[in-house]
Amino acid sequence: MTSSRELSRWYPLREHAEQRRLWESPCRFRVAAAGRRSGKTELSKRAGVAKAIGPQRFADARYIYGGPTWEQGRRIFWSDLKKLTPRWALRGQDPRRAISESELSIRLASGAMIQVVGLDRPQRAEGTPIDWLCVDEAADVREEAWTEHLRPGLSERGGEAWIVSTPEGRNWLWQLSQRAQEDATGLWDFFTWPSSTVLDPSEIEIAKSELDSRTFSQEYEASFLDATGRVYYGFRRETHAAERLQHDPELPLVLAFDFNVAPGVCVIAQEQQYRGSNAAVAATFTAVVDEVYIPTDSNSQRVCREIIARYGGHLGDVVCYGDATGGARGTAKVEGSDWELIEKSLRPVFGQPRTRPGRGDFEVRIPNANPRERVRVNAMNSRLQSADGRVHLLVDPVKCPHVVMDLEGVCYRQGTSEIDKKSSPTLTHLSDALGYYVNYEFPTTEHVFQVTQF
Repeated sequence: MTSSRELSRWYPLREHAEQRRLWESPCRFRVAAAGRRSGKTELSKRAGVAKAIGPQRFADARYIYGGPTWEQGRRIFWSDLKKLTPRWALRGQDPRRAISESELSIRLASGAMIQVVGLDRPQRAEGTPIDWLCVDEAADVREEAWTEHLRPGLSERGGEAWIVSTPEGRNWLWQLSQRAQEDATGLWDFFTWPSSTVLDPSEIEIAKSELDSRTFSQEYEASFLDATGRVYYGFRRETHAAERLQHDPELPLVLAFDFNVAPGVCVIAQEQQYRGSNAAVAATFTAVVDEVYIPTDSNSQRVCREIIARYGGHLGDVVCYGDATGGARGTAKVEGSDWELIEKSLRPVFGQPRTRPGRGDFEVRIPNANPRERVRVNAMNSRLQSADGRVHLLVDPVKCPHVVMDLEGVCYRQGTSEIDKKSSPTLTHLSDALGYYVNYEFPTTEHVFQVTQF
């Protein structure tokens, strides 16, 4: 018997023609490129569970839900899959025996097993045939996971696959989408819809105010955009580097690091109230007020000494952001990690407010892993100018010439969506550093940071 609580998770969905076409398609392979928060993942959760609890062709049928990583898969799918699976459908009708929290698996009375896996290690899905598969956030999954591990697993029993994602440039998902649209065999089908057909119009307006136009087009209108040319296309010198900016000694001071020997860098910024004459600039904006740029033979201690020389008298809080890989032993291989050296150098100057009356505190905010490059770039372009035309970041052109050069000069490698870090080795470091801060405090995607403490 099904409880009202179980039925409540199967709440009615609003009628949507393209979603219904996806649900009812007879094709084995269904590729759905749709806008963010537009229902594609919810539909795939329901489709797999509905099929798994019904009669099976094989006594050991496997239904796989895959995310880009194990943690993402668990966060995207696991809680909802358990709620969508009615108690009567569980093997023995006993959740304690049918549901494995360690394996993220549900064993069913039908004989089928539902399992959540991380596709950063696609071997987890191998071993026995796959009868049904959902690859979510497919644009963030490596192509080899599909071609070398998942697709072969569907061959033995004629398994089906849902490949769903928000677009991310012209990568393998775009190629697969093209194939699905051109397919004449009846095996493939393609589906797409923008977020505006599902979300409240007010949510779309909020997204426009937070994202730049290209990112909005990709994330909410499901557009496959060619990522060629300048990386930080939102930056215009005549707008973003046209005004002198002043350091405010009482506001929090942002120190954003990227760790290198040549050059050694740090971006120095603050969140300030705008008092200029440009009507496009938001009331509160990121003011890049200074940079540390040591061209050669640098290390974290040298960068920190320069920061102290310029800002040792700062009164407000000092907060550090930057490259998470600095937690390993970095530019000073023997003496400790870059972050340990920064902590050792800067905390005695900027920390311990009880021994420094009237002064702020010192904090390090870094995630356990760096954001994906595209995520960081999207956050930067959205901070530069959102889709509603508002500018949220300005750079002092006199004190920060290398930041300006980075934002103007960093490009993608020709024919790829990867940043070119080789043709101009002195570029990318300052924009990377600034991007770590911007993505941490102003992310364009929903994610949870696990913060490393020092």
